[in-house]
Amino acid sequence: MDVLGVLNLGDIAQTFSKMGMFPVFDLAYYIVSILYLKYEPGSVEVSRRSPVASWLSAMLYCFGSYILADVLLGGSPVDYFQYNSHILLASAVWYLLFYCPLNLFYKCVAFLPVKLVLVALKEVVRTRKIAAGVHHAFHAYHHGFFIMIIVGYVKGSGVALISNFEQLLRGVWRPETNEIMNMSFPTKASLYGAILFTLQETHWIPVAKSTLILLFTLFMITCKVVMTARHSHGSPFSLVESWVCHLLFGSPLGGAADDHHGGAVAPAAPSSPAKSKEELSEGTRKRKVKKAE
Repeated sequence: MDVLGVLNLGDIAQTFSKMGMFPVFDLAYYIVSILYLKYEPGSVEVSRRSPVASWLSAMLYCFGSYILADVLLGGSPVDYFQYNSHILLASAVWYLLFYCPLNLFYKCVAFLPVKLVLVALKEVVRTRKIAAGVHHAFHAYHHGFFIMIIVGYVKGSGVALISNFEQLLRGVWRPETNEIMNMSFPTKASLYGAILFTLQETHWIPVAKSTLILLFTLFMITCKVVMTARHSHGSPFSLVESWVCHLLFGSPLGGAADDHHGGAVAPAAPSSPAKSKEELSEGTRKRKVKKAE
């Protein structure tokens, strides 16, 4: 009892929920987001050929969730760009990741121990965004449960839901990477989190918001850090989802398809900017042609 008295969960949760996100947590969010952009095939070439397109893609990776949520709630899509400090900080991160001499900044933040810390900090921001999105929608639509879920889901999913539009900025068109059809773990977790925060906001769950923020943040940090450390693109929800979809929708059982759906289009590609399969096969084909000649 003494230990429980010292470790008062309510006080810890309240203190945690009042922590400011700028600049430390937001900086980590921008670094990881733009790092994932750099992992995308062809993104480095685009940064050399068209810095403006590369910068716009980076801004979508950082602020795409705010843009889409503002559009859904009838606001201006450029409303978030009034926060100059955030835009400048994200722009500085973009420049350092793509143009730093000797790629030093990229090597530092891509170093696995450093990357794990940054990933953990990013999940703190993600949870806050989900909670803030639900709260914002609640004040606009008191009885709009689905609106709350959608806005919270959009806020947490980031650029994933508009990834096809972002790809067009880089001259890429890959409709098979549609996030709605092939949901990654962060997108699924954002949806489930939005449902939980909506139930809490409407008093269907008897728990304080600060406590729910703390618990959900710990869950997200644990999952993402473990998945990043193991270079895994699966989903902790795969087994449950497989059985539920099998019972309700007649989907085939099996984890392979779920793992594929969970990681095929995640913004977080492998932890090193390796070439895509298409690029590797193209290189192999060219070498064979040269040998034949």
